[in-house]
Amino acid sequence: MPTPRVLSRGGGGTPGWVRLGAAAVAAVVVAEAAVWLLRPSGVIDPLAVDATDFFRADEIARAEDYRSGQRLLFVGGVVAQGAVLLILVAGRPEQAKEVLRRAGRRPVLGGAAAAAGLAGVLAVVGLPFDVAAHERAVDVGLSTQDLWAWAGDWAKANGINAALMGVLGTGLLALIRRYPRRWWVPGSAAVVVLAAAFTWLAPVVLAPLFNDFDPLEGGEAREDVLELGERSGVEIGEVYRVDASRRSTAINAYVGGIGPTKRVVLYDTLIDDLDRGERRSVVAHELAHVDQDDIPRGLLFVAISAPLGLLFAAGLTRALARRSGADPGEPASLPALAVALAVTSFGIGVVGNQLSRAVEAKADTYALELTRDPDAMIGLQERLARRNLSDPDPPDAVSFLLGSHPTTLERIGAAQAWHDQNPDATSPGEPDPDAAAQ
Repeated sequence: MPTPRVLSRGGGGTPGWVRLGAAAVAAVVVAEAAVWLLRPSGVIDPLAVDATDFFRADEIARAEDYRSGQRLLFVGGVVAQGAVLLILVAGRPEQAKEVLRRAGRRPVLGGAAAAAGLAGVLAVVGLPFDVAAHERAVDVGLSTQDLWAWAGDWAKANGINAALMGVLGTGLLALIRRYPRRWWVPGSAAVVVLAAAFTWLAPVVLAPLFNDFDPLEGGEAREDVLELGERSGVEIGEVYRVDASRRSTAINAYVGGIGPTKRVVLYDTLIDDLDRGERRSVVAHELAHVDQDDIPRGLLFVAISAPLGLLFAAGLTRALARRSGADPGEPASLPALAVALAVTSFGIGVVGNQLSRAVEAKADTYALELTRDPDAMIGLQERLARRNLSDPDPPDAVSFLLGSHPTTLERIGAAQAWHDQNPDATSPGEPDPDAAAQ
């Protein structure tokens, strides 16, 4: 098979694969520089701890079995979807190639239909793996949904995703047609704008499609939120209780939105099932994300890493598209574009996870400083791991590639290290002195 022209020679006589490799290296280097620039300071180095000091052997084995099985299903779904994309990139089957070719007769509508259709095909390919993962979650008591309720959520989520991909896909194809060699420049600006827009709109547009969000009512939980917010000087925005128990027994909380949509969201399972010290640790952790501007920090990482990431994606798209005889910007090039963006997103995401882990570790440190209750933090991590069936000490490769948070043992070790540095901190069973003074 002859080598594609785009890979055999580049501009100025430079081999195309050399330029593509250089773009990949540059993208990773810039992303790593962004992590170094944006990484928060003051993160506690965790002490080394042993899982058996906090969890029974059967608990560890059960969590490892569940999480390793879920990871295998995740990888299987990704491999299956990737295989479908590569088959389409190769111009097979002929029927699919013809459908994409005909879509090119009406670039805007055809591009939207092709992008939405491709998203739908990939969702269906991944469906068996998603069903298996759901059924395993039901078997261990983590999911509270039956298969039909879960299927309704799956259809809704993938329907929304297909519609969004249709709009974004045809818009990106139009950008490539307008700027064949430099589309990554305006594309980078578009990525940042879209990331900010989704962050802004998701809490008020997308999230309510799946759950009910109610302002946290008066009571001990709300009083703790307001008290911790006042002590930390954080403008909280609104605090919501979400009916997460309709789908899962998992415990969680998060900060979402920017500007007027900024909010702290607490799972109803968290409010109902944690003791006061553990709940205060969670709230303080989430307040840290607000106080430290972690959402804008993440958007800034995207802004820094997007240009060279898309430069690499543009080169890889040209290489793959021309291998299948499609011109970039045509609907027929969408499989190539999807592969290129997936590879780029994964690579930048692995680097970005380093920043995410540091940000989460800093939020734990902030929570310890605010509550001065390391025992509650340790108890929280134990309870979260047991309830969510989290592997307390996953393989290093898994943490490096996929981990957005420190491991359970790292978070426990950090709390112990903080306690060693602050021996006057609250002891087990004692109330937080500042909270008691309120």
